[in-house]
Amino acid sequence: MKLIARLRPIQTCTALREIIGPLQSRSFQPDFVPRDPNAKPIRYKYPAAYDPYGPRPPPSDKIVQLAERIAALAPEERRQIGPLLREILRHPNLKQISVEGMDLGAMGGAGGGTAKAEEKKVEKTAFDVKLEKFDAAAKIKVIKEVRSFTSLGLKEAKELVEKAPAILKQGVTKEEANEIIEKIKAVGGVAVME
Repeated sequence: MKLIARLRPIQTCTALREIIGPLQSRSFQPDFVPRDPNAKPIRYKYPAAYDPYGPRPPPSDKIVQLAERIAALAPEERRQIGPLLREILRHPNLKQISVEGMDLGAMGGAGGGTAKAEEKKVEKTAFDVKLEKFDAAAKIKVIKEVRSFTSLGLKEAKELVEKAPAILKQGVTKEEANEIIEKIKAVGGVAVME
């Protein structure tokens, strides 16, 4: 009985295979022909510059003469052509895109050197507060004060204070840094802003 039960699924599979063909058949593509493995890929010739509007006719003689006359002008006169044409044809004045505040990285852009000069002029907005030293008698008060403006536990705050000079808080505003320095000074510590 068990042997017959095992044979039936095998007989059913072979019967189905005879009816529907191999499992790799492509019934959805009746005209499918497998690719020749030795065939070389087709190389298409593309134009040097793609023009979506198709080939253009050569410019007229009038345009060629006008271009030659413009090229013969002095550079000062050539610079005046653009604004004058823009005014006559009523084209809008295109505004330059501001790259102020963008990190151009290696590109640098036209104002790469000026951006570095501006960075030096810009006032620093984020400061770090550093504990320089404290009185041994005021150690507990300094630890409590450090815990008040940081999210440190007692053990972490104690370790931080003991390894002075150490940075207590980073990236704070100037006002907040000054408040922290005053609080540390009031309890007997010395803190500085970096």
